[in-house]
Amino acid sequence: MTTLVSGPLSSLEAPVLAFALEADGWRPDLGPALEVAVQDATASKSSASLVLEDGTRAIVVVLGDQPGLERWRWAAAAIAKAVAGIEAEAVTIAVPPGESAETAGALVEGFRLGAYGYHDFKSADAPDVAALSLWSEASDLEDAVRTADLRAQATNWARDLVNTPPDAKMPDALAERVSKEARSAGLRAEVWDKERIEDEKMGGLLGVNRGSLDPPRFVVLEWAPEGHESDDPVVFVGKTVTYDTGGLSLKPTKDSMDKMKADMGGGAAVAGALVGAARLELRVRVIGLLPMSDNRPGGRAYAPGDVLTMHSGTTVEVMNTDAEGRLLLADALSYARSLHPRYVLDAATLTGAQGVALGERVAAVVARPDDQDLADRVHSAGDATGDLAWPLPLYPHYQDQLKSDTADMSNVGGRMAGTITAAAFLEHFTLEGGPGDSDREPAYPWVHVDLARPAFLDSPYGYRPKGATGFGVRLLLDLLTD
Repeated sequence: MTTLVSGPLSSLEAPVLAFALEADGWRPDLGPALEVAVQDATASKSSASLVLEDGTRAIVVVLGDQPGLERWRWAAAAIAKAVAGIEAEAVTIAVPPGESAETAGALVEGFRLGAYGYHDFKSADAPDVAALSLWSEASDLEDAVRTADLRAQATNWARDLVNTPPDAKMPDALAERVSKEARSAGLRAEVWDKERIEDEKMGGLLGVNRGSLDPPRFVVLEWAPEGHESDDPVVFVGKTVTYDTGGLSLKPTKDSMDKMKADMGGGAAVAGALVGAARLELRVRVIGLLPMSDNRPGGRAYAPGDVLTMHSGTTVEVMNTDAEGRLLLADALSYARSLHPRYVLDAATLTGAQGVALGERVAAVVARPDDQDLADRVHSAGDATGDLAWPLPLYPHYQDQLKSDTADMSNVGGRMAGTITAAAFLEHFTLEGGPGDSDREPAYPWVHVDLARPAFLDSPYGYRPKGATGFGVRLLLDLLTD
């Protein structure tokens, strides 16, 4: 955790001091060399360092033009990288006088996220992360700094889950790992085996799993703080496909299947948010649902043309086995009706079309017109946390693309509006009644977040590393806090 220090900067006994500075704002009294360092940092758009008379190294980062608190997070991430480059054991980041506790929290969050690395399968020992101290003249930073530390921890844990190689996180192993961490944080964790999933008649999850040697799992996590045990819960559903070959609709290997350990990024975000909520002791009851399976072409793998009977009773004609995530999610969204939720949010690495529409830094948010207030809250939480999310429409006519000649509906809707038709498929399972009922009404408020591209990067930016980013954890925590 982060140590808080106060008193004159000149009195600090620290091997490295770091400053995130406005180009035309506050300067610590470090002599003329500071201006040279500021100029160097500005020119390099990164960081610069100088050695003070007492031998202390100072690292200077000039704030960028990112909106809101993001520029402080990005600056602290640059500090983390500079500190790692000189292998410093400890660093003190100075919070400019007059800046709020929110700024201090953003610096801590950015440093922790920027210092992240995944080393579980490296032969060499993982490099030590520098001990972090935060200098400030303010006296009310404890809560903000503790919150930032815990949010970053939850995000980095979610990154670890996604970065773990596929063979080390088949459903049974991943369910055990998630439930162990959840229980240590104070959550209730329940793991359903294949027999229980069959009892629940989750035909989508079971269908996807037919080609696998590893049985599916369905994990239920619950945070119910004292006094809120009987409240209607917020429900988060996370797509947790531990590895996706595409099934019989096989993906190409290069730049597709080779990154599919990331296809459980939505589930990792939900698990991270639940663990974070418990450790932050948020005063809201929240349930996480994680349907888990890999998707492979072996055994009696489900095939294009097969018809699956879902948890809701809806029959689905499978036209593409690589559209598997929506089948798992559909069963979980149908089951969520029994939980009487305040609202439901599902998070999923669902469609390549999301990246085509919005790129790798912005997730798609899709909701019914009547649930636009919920979509707006997700959008606002994205702006606040840097997990950017932009709304897409969901009009009734998108359901027309999912019609089937054989079953109640198809699992794909063609090339046009792929992200939206995937959401339209999911919407069907958030409605009251059975598939044959007319005038079905929403069972609960619902919003869908497609984070396919932001969840896993080919190259880093800001405090987000190459590989797993933990996208969505802090966004969901902001929603729960709100």
